[in-house]
Amino acid sequence: MGEKKMKLIACSSNQPLAAAVSAYLGIPLTQVNLKRFADQEIFVEVLENVRGEDVFVVQSTSYPANDHIMEMLIMVDALKRGSARRITTVMPYFGYARQDRKTGSRSPISAKLVANLITEAGADRVLTLDLHAGQIQGFFDIPVDNLFAGTPIFVPYVRQTKSGKPLTVVSPDVGGVVRARALAKQLDAGLAIIDKRREKAGISEVMHVIGEVDGQECILIDDMVDSAGTICNAAAALMKEGASSVRAFATHGVLSGSAIDRIEKSPLTEMVVTDSIAATPTTRACKKLKYLPVAPLIGEAILRISEERSVSSLFDAVPAGA
Repeated sequence: MGEKKMKLIACSSNQPLAAAVSAYLGIPLTQVNLKRFADQEIFVEVLENVRGEDVFVVQSTSYPANDHIMEMLIMVDALKRGSARRITTVMPYFGYARQDRKTGSRSPISAKLVANLITEAGADRVLTLDLHAGQIQGFFDIPVDNLFAGTPIFVPYVRQTKSGKPLTVVSPDVGGVVRARALAKQLDAGLAIIDKRREKAGISEVMHVIGEVDGQECILIDDMVDSAGTICNAAAALMKEGASSVRAFATHGVLSGSAIDRIEKSPLTEMVVTDSIAATPTTRACKKLKYLPVAPLIGEAILRISEERSVSSLFDAVPAGA
C-alpha cells in the first residue's frame, strides 16, 4: 500500500491480531520493549523514532484487564513524551464497558473512569469494536470510532453457511434488540426476542420467546459471550419452541469460567466469535467455537483514519451475493 507516515504498535494482549493488521496494512510493527520488573511493575520502551508520526496502539483490554489497561496507558505516555503527532488507541475489546452506569447506591461508573484514564494519558483518538453500550462514546472528550462486526463480518458468513431453512435473528435480551434488528434487516430474516429475568449477576433465567421460531434456523446475536449462560439458556428455549437449529454470534469471546463446557453441552450447533480477544488453547480445542478474523476491518479503519477518509462507509449494506 506504499509508504505511509504511520506507526503500528502491538501491546501484549493480542499480538496475533496486531500482526494480522500489520500484514493487511503492509507496514511492520514498531519495535518496542515490554517487560516487568520483579514486583510486576510494567516497563515500556519504544525502540524507534515516533516524532511527528501517526501512531496506532493495538491493545484489547481483556483478561487480565487491569494489567492490559495499565500497559496501554504507559505505552501512550511513552509515545506522548516521544512527540508522536497523534496517538490512537485501538481497543478491539473495551474492558469495563459493562460498568457503564450506576447499578446501585455508591457504585462506580468504571467505563467512564477508564475513558478518563485513556484521555489523560494522552490519547488523541480511540478505535474500538462493538461497544457494549454505544453511549460510552460520550464518556470521551476525544473522537471515538466504534466499528461493528455485523455487516462486514457476520452477514457474509451467515449467507455462506445458512442451512436453507427460513432464518430468524434472535436477541438474547431486550437490550440487544437494536443489534438483532439491524442484522435481521441485512439478512432479510425474521426477528425474535428472548424475555429473561436475571435473578442475580452472572445467572440468567429464560422466561419465554417473543416471536415465531418454529421450524426456523435461529441466529442468536450479542456483543459478547462471557460465562455463556445467557446464550446457552436462550438456545435451549429456542429449541424447545421448535427451532430447527440454533447458532450464536458474538463479537467478543470473553469465555470465562465454565463457558466452554456450557457451549459444548448446549444445543448450539456453532458459537461464532471474532478474534478481538486472543484465542487460548482451551477455546481452540472447542469444536463448536469458530473464530472469524477482524484484522481486515480494523486495518481498513486504521488506514481510513490515517488518510482522513470516511470510516462509516465500511458498514454500508453488503450485497446479497457477497
